[in-house]
Amino acid sequence: MYEPVDKPPTPWYKWLNNGGVIKVLEFIQDFIIISLCIGLFGFMTLQLREMFVSLLPPINFTQVTADILFILILVELFRLLIIYLQERRVSIGVAVEVSIVSVLREIIVKGILDIHWSQVLATCSFLLVLAVLLVVRVWLPPTFEGVDPEQKITERYKQKVGANGKTEY
Repeated sequence: MYEPVDKPPTPWYKWLNNGGVIKVLEFIQDFIIISLCIGLFGFMTLQLREMFVSLLPPINFTQVTADILFILILVELFRLLIIYLQERRVSIGVAVEVSIVSVLREIIVKGILDIHWSQVLATCSFLLVLAVLLVVRVWLPPTFEGVDPEQKITERYKQKVGANGKTEY
């Protein structure tokens, strides 16, 4: 019958559920990632120029190999940022690949004979963990939009029930 003219004010925490705030935060995050991409691309071009300068005589093969591997690491990091912009997720596979190449680059630059045995053992165990993570990630369910493992299981269940006409346990 009677409705009060003054409605109670909206609590501050309900503003966070508003889609506009989330969109603004996502825009700021995208701007940061795009800035990182531009900066990384500029740094890659500088490193590429530096690599070509190091190819001039006298050639230091260890330094050239380290420069090439460093550029590959930068390319993989750039790819990781692009995947994040496209799919809104961090690719585990790309991150592990970057880590593996980074560790191997350090070993190549320093030389395996100049590294203490305990560091070699720790590096080997770290590489083993990364390799296991690469293998295990195949069985992890994807977490990005468009693939819903529960939906696939539900569809299989419906097909099974629909084909038999009754539920099998």
